[in-house]
Amino acid sequence: MHPLTSRLASAAVAGLALGSIAFAAPKPKLHTFSKQQLTDQFWSEGAAFGDFNHDGKQDVAAGPFWYEGPAFTVRHEFMAADKVSKSKKNGQDVTFPGFKGALGNENEYSANFLAFSHDFNGDGWADILVLGFPGENSWWFENPGKGVAGVTRWKQHVALAVTDNESPTFTDLTGDGKPEIVGSSNGSYGYASPDPANPSAPFRWHPISPNNKYHKFTHGLGVGDVNGDGRMDLLEKDGWWEQPKSLAGDPVWQLHKWSFGTGGAQMFAYDVDGDGLNDVITSLSAHGYGLSWFQQQRAGGEITFKEHTFMNKEQGENRYGVHFSQLHAIDLVDMDGDGLKDIVTGKRFWAHGPAGDPEPNASPVLYWFGLHRNADKTVDWVPHLIDDLSGTGTQVMARDHNGDGLPDVLVGNKHGVYVFTHHAKTVTKAEWEAAQPKPLAR
Repeated sequence: MHPLTSRLASAAVAGLALGSIAFAAPKPKLHTFSKQQLTDQFWSEGAAFGDFNHDGKQDVAAGPFWYEGPAFTVRHEFMAADKVSKSKKNGQDVTFPGFKGALGNENEYSANFLAFSHDFNGDGWADILVLGFPGENSWWFENPGKGVAGVTRWKQHVALAVTDNESPTFTDLTGDGKPEIVGSSNGSYGYASPDPANPSAPFRWHPISPNNKYHKFTHGLGVGDVNGDGRMDLLEKDGWWEQPKSLAGDPVWQLHKWSFGTGGAQMFAYDVDGDGLNDVITSLSAHGYGLSWFQQQRAGGEITFKEHTFMNKEQGENRYGVHFSQLHAIDLVDMDGDGLKDIVTGKRFWAHGPAGDPEPNASPVLYWFGLHRNADKTVDWVPHLIDDLSGTGTQVMARDHNGDGLPDVLVGNKHGVYVFTHHAKTVTKAEWEAAQPKPLAR
């Protein structure tokens, strides 16, 4: 990877990113992304799509602001945005809004690690959930409804007083059709449920594990049905917690131990190879290297996993020569419309500042890895570069923001806030083949 400084010239290029293609389509398509930087200020390491002004268009929430879609050029403040930072850059004192990030030259963390959109009080208006710095409060901000564009402070409610783990999520773990905060709190894994009858009250915490004193900075967490019983399980770096048939009385879930690395980012249970068994997808180290899928195998009713690492520290460890560190955010979505889910991830920009972790100043890349199932039952993850000067934070979100059926990508991090709008163009077979990523010579 080239140093970050060698990429500065590309920052002004908001045109199409490198092309990529969908596999084996009758009419192959070239997939490209147009890049839009909503701000160069660092306010959060997560961001969310949501229709906050009720106009049928997806907006963006990032840090203390929401941006009106689909242009994202009009910004509104929904919580206090009074943070001002002082730093040094190129030997000069600089002052700028937000936290210390790329606008300065020092490390700092925001109070906003992840963001989600949900109507908590049932009034028909999308609210904003902010999962804060590990160990601190998570909040939801109540959309004021009609006239929202003129309101600069949304009413703030505590969702969960202590939200631990660096990749908590907001999803339906219990199967009741309602999403919960899933993570850890005060030493235990579990989930926090909002009360529809009293949405302003703090969410109720339901531990699913003993108090094993899990640290607030523990890495790696996910939700998925590992054993195929129709119930969602909790994934973590040391195994998976099996959801019992009944959740009455908050029972302790059964832990099936397995090492899924030292702790990465968001984890997923998904049938990668098409054999009917859900495998596990995870980065191996949020501040190091490694991207793997763990193939589920069964013998005598016992579930085991075979690891397939398809990107690691060295160039030659990836079939296409791609390698980067600090995969601290992952999303799983069908990017090319072939019916298979693909991985969206990248390099977290300055996770521990300009001098921390492996290759902190290498290009902050953003990729999607297309899943391809081969005839011999093997799989290939084909890397497609979206951008080389943005990276990820602790969250990356791939959703269709403009209704064209193509997932777009949203990033909030120490480099700013970015929307990458997805485009697909039908091409000839020759153009398809020319755009195909080429494997390394062996």
